[in-house]
Amino acid sequence: MTSPGNDYEDLAARWLQGRGMRLLARNFRAKTGEIDIIARDREHLVFLEVRARSNRNFSSAAGSVDRRKQQRIVRTAQLFLQRHSELARMPCRFDVIAFEPRQSGDSLAIRWIPGAFTA
Repeated sequence: MTSPGNDYEDLAARWLQGRGMRLLARNFRAKTGEIDIIARDREHLVFLEVRARSNRNFSSAAGSVDRRKQQRIVRTAQLFLQRHSELARMPCRFDVIAFEPRQSGDSLAIRWIPGAFTA
């Protein structure tokens, strides 16, 4: 049985591949945290956080990637680069893929925020 979070990560991964990104890792875990998706977008190494919100009454999915979460992602990205030194010279980007409720209907809209935050 998969969790809803995994389903959104699968959907985000397929969506990104459809836009030409090459996936390098999924659910990279280290003592500092986890990165949902790591991919290449042309010359950039991209660290992606996937978030979903189905209820409009709570903060937005993108807004839930607060400063503390950003810092954990950056520290985890640093560990990934230490383990994969062949990628360490690539320019890095931190993106967010957010699944947000649409104005009408039950489906969620995909919102991609390239360069959502910086290190």
